[in-house]
Amino acid sequence: MKQERVGFAFCGSFCTHQKVLREYLRLTEEYETVVPIVSEAAAATDTRFGTAQAFLAAVEQAAGREAIRTIRAAEPIGPRKLLDILVVAPCTGNTLAKLAGGITDSVVTMAAKAHLRNRRPVLLAIASNDALSANAENIGRLMARRDYYFVPFGQDDPENKPCSLVADMTRIPEAVEAALAGRQLQPVLLRT
Repeated sequence: MKQERVGFAFCGSFCTHQKVLREYLRLTEEYETVVPIVSEAAAATDTRFGTAQAFLAAVEQAAGREAIRTIRAAEPIGPRKLLDILVVAPCTGNTLAKLAGGITDSVVTMAAKAHLRNRRPVLLAIASNDALSANAENIGRLMARRDYYFVPFGQDDPENKPCSLVADMTRIPEAVEAALAGRQLQPVLLRT
């Protein structure tokens, strides 16, 4: 098994959780250490896609450890250098905006802030209905910053949701490898 320590932070975007969970499971089979981090919304919200309790159980069982669910529990990620890479998937528009603005008011943004202090990669897998409108500039800002990488993404439904972008979640494992090597997986923009 690979020795790099992977942090995996789940945000809302509940409709993508099952796709993301499949790739998360692949990472738990490839890497010795995978640390789950679950946003407040993902940890507490039951939706038409499933219950928060079932989701948390699947996440924690796969990693063999409890998920980090509080800002306080996420803060030591930086000082203790707990991770080699942090994956944020799905990365919602709300989280994109907070990361771009340096806002640290959630477990996921604290995990990212703490991790970035060590100049280690943060890999974002976008899932946002406003990525080509309100969040377009935030994507650009993060693409221009050191230590941020993106899972390749594209429009998921250009006719009905022209401002929506979603990462190709099946590419998370190879995007992790690329980011650990200090390179952006290409092409970052996918055709639909």
